[in-house]
Amino acid sequence: MESGLIIHLFKSYVNYNITKMKIAYVYDAVYPWIKGGIEKRIYEIGRRLVSKGYDVHWFGIGWWGNREHDLDGIKLHPVCKSQKLYVGDRRSIKEAVFFALNLLTKLFKYDLDVIDCQVFPYFPTFPSNLYTLIRQKRLILTWHEVWQDYWYEYMGLKGFFGKVVENLTARIKCDFIAVSERTLRDLTLIGIDNVKLIPNGIDFEKIRQIEPATLKSDIIFAGRLIKDKNVDLLLKAIRILKDEIGNLTCLIIGDGPERDKLCRLALELNLDKNVRFLNFLEYDTLISLMKSSKVFVLPSTREGFGIIALEANACGLPVVTVRHRRNAVTELVRKGCGLLCDLNAKDLAEKITIAIKKRKHIKKRCIEHARKYDWNRIVELIVNLYEGKCYPPDEG
Repeated sequence: MESGLIIHLFKSYVNYNITKMKIAYVYDAVYPWIKGGIEKRIYEIGRRLVSKGYDVHWFGIGWWGNREHDLDGIKLHPVCKSQKLYVGDRRSIKEAVFFALNLLTKLFKYDLDVIDCQVFPYFPTFPSNLYTLIRQKRLILTWHEVWQDYWYEYMGLKGFFGKVVENLTARIKCDFIAVSERTLRDLTLIGIDNVKLIPNGIDFEKIRQIEPATLKSDIIFAGRLIKDKNVDLLLKAIRILKDEIGNLTCLIIGDGPERDKLCRLALELNLDKNVRFLNFLEYDTLISLMKSSKVFVLPSTREGFGIIALEANACGLPVVTVRHRRNAVTELVRKGCGLLCDLNAKDLAEKITIAIKKRKHIKKRCIEHARKYDWNRIVELIVNLYEGKCYPPDEG
């Protein structure tokens, strides 16, 4: 009788503490109003933490309005009104500073236990740090990329200030998460050693249940249409393949500042019957179109992780991507789930041809590799970190 009472009280104590743990995510762009890898990561992890009894908050731009909003149990807090995230193909510095200035007063209205702040666009890390120092709470900074000298390529001479801000962020005393092996290595190079590798993930079971679309294609691309994605290279590769193969079809899904330029290029290359441009789609529709394609091509030279590549693998597609030090998708492809190419149309065309021929032989390998990144497994790593438990080794 007494032992049963003790067990009951212990379980109640544990459940009470889990329920009371308040975890806050800080990132200006919020899913599903903005659909990107970072937004998807917070959403997928957050809603699973809610199901485990955690009190989850997200401080972002109020895309939905100026009141608090519930997103599958995640409490959304509008830090400021809607802002323009991009100026051309670059993130707006003005927006990032404005968001950070408004963030501090918003945070202090709540008693939070853990703040997991996404490092980019850097400025919000400083009010997050100030809050945790004053309230003596725990701060975790999640790094998706480390830019360093890339700042100069991104902003010219003004990149000096970007690099300074990045290095100041790296000096904050807290726990760090890297979402890819490449980011982990880059953090080590700038002197950060207390970093946990917790990658992005996919909803594997959901993907498995979606049926292929009736619209079929040989090649599919999905992503924001910006220079770093090098979709123009894909179009030039398709021009080469059209001369060699003939009736080749490609779907380019997404939007961005390069869209009009790419549409004109497709016409100039006489690809109007081979290439079809579609805007961003609902998730299920995108997955169904990937399942009815033969190869996923991501000719990007800068990817912090590349969730879309994992989703393609889960659909059984090999991924062709560019061999580049800033492209973290190369880590996924090296697992035998696709091919790497040089940054030129001829080599890209050759690798696409090989991938289409090999796709049936590596389909199972692609799917099994993607299964390891199911969000439920990722959440286990996150919970261990938030709770301060022993961090399990990577199972590869």
